[in-house]
Amino acid sequence: MAEAGAHLTSTANEQPSIFEVLAQESLMEAVKPALRHAVKVLAESHPSRFGVLWQRFDELYLLLDLLLQNHFLSHCSASFSENFYGLKRVPAGRGLPVRLGLNRKSHWCSLLLLCLVPYLRAKLEATLARQRDEEDFSIRLAQSRSQRLYRAAVAAYPYISSAWHLWAFLHQLLFVFGVSKNHSPLLWVARVRLARLTARDIQDMELMAGRPEMPAKGSFGQRAWQLMSQAARGVAVSLSTSLSLGVFFLQFLEWWYSSDNQSTVKALTSMPVPPAPLHLQEDQSSPDSPRATTVHHKRTCPLCHCLRANATILSTSGYVFCYRCIYTYVKANRRCPVTGYPSELQHLIKIYSPDC
Repeated sequence: MAEAGAHLTSTANEQPSIFEVLAQESLMEAVKPALRHAVKVLAESHPSRFGVLWQRFDELYLLLDLLLQNHFLSHCSASFSENFYGLKRVPAGRGLPVRLGLNRKSHWCSLLLLCLVPYLRAKLEATLARQRDEEDFSIRLAQSRSQRLYRAAVAAYPYISSAWHLWAFLHQLLFVFGVSKNHSPLLWVARVRLARLTARDIQDMELMAGRPEMPAKGSFGQRAWQLMSQAARGVAVSLSTSLSLGVFFLQFLEWWYSSDNQSTVKALTSMPVPPAPLHLQEDQSSPDSPRATTVHHKRTCPLCHCLRANATILSTSGYVFCYRCIYTYVKANRRCPVTGYPSELQHLIKIYSPDC
C-alpha cells in the first residue's frame, strides 16, 4: 500500500509537506462515518439481528481500530492512513537515524493516542449533545452530586476543545514555517515525527511481509493471540486494497452523510407526505360505540398502557407515546421500544392537538 502513495510525493526531502499530513488525517476521519452509515442501514433493516452493532458501534470500532493500527505500527512504523500516503513515524530527537521501526514505548504511546483519544472525544461530544437535548426538551431527571459534577465537567468541554484546536493550529502553523517537526500535538506527546518512506524502508516491509509465519505453538493464549494477529493482518490488507480503490468514494460518503449536508439529503430523499386516512374524519361522538372503544385503545401509550399524556411521536417508527415515557426509554436504550429502530432524542416530535 505504501508503494501506491509513495509516487505522489518527492523523496528529495524526508519531511512531508503540510498537504500530505492533512490528507492522511482526513482519510482516517472518512472511514468511521462510512462504516457508521453501513451499520445504521443494517440496524434499520434488521433491528433484532444487527441492532446491537448500532448500539455498540463506538466500542466495536475502537476494537477494530486497535487491531488495525497495531498491525501497521508493528509492520510499517506508521498508522493506517500515514502508511497509505507513504509516511512513517520516527523518533523526534535530532541526529537520530530515521530507519523503519519504533521502540516499545513509542509504539504503545502512539497506539493509545491514535485510538483512545478519538474514542473518548466522541463519547464526550455525544454526552454533550444529549445534555443539550435535555435542555431543549426542558426536562431534567434527578441528579446526584457526582452527576452534577460530571455535568459541570461536560459543560467545560467546549472551552477545552477550543483550546485544543488552537494548540493544534499553532502546531500546524509552526510546521508550515519549519519551526516545528510535528504538525500535531499528539505526535509531540508521543515524541515522534513523520517522515517519508525511503526505498530501503519499502524493501524492508516487503521482506517482512514475505517472511513465512511460524507454526502455532505454546499455550492456548499464545495461539489465540497469533490467530488474532493473523486476522488483524487480513483485515489490514483487505482495507488497504479496498481503500486504494475507493478513497474518493469514502470522501463522498463522508460529505453526503455529514451533519452540514443533512438538510440537502432529506430534501432529495424524502417521500411525499400521504393524505390523512378518511376513517379518522368519521363521527366518534358516541362514547359507547365500538369505534370510540378503538379510538380509546389507540390513545393509550405502548409503554405505560394508560391514556397518553403530552402525546409525542417517535419519527423513526411513527408510534405515539407519553412524552416522559418515550423520553426516558430513548435516553436509556437509544431505540424504539416497539420496532427496535435506532432512535435518538432529536427524533421525538411533540403533538399539539386542538383539545389540549
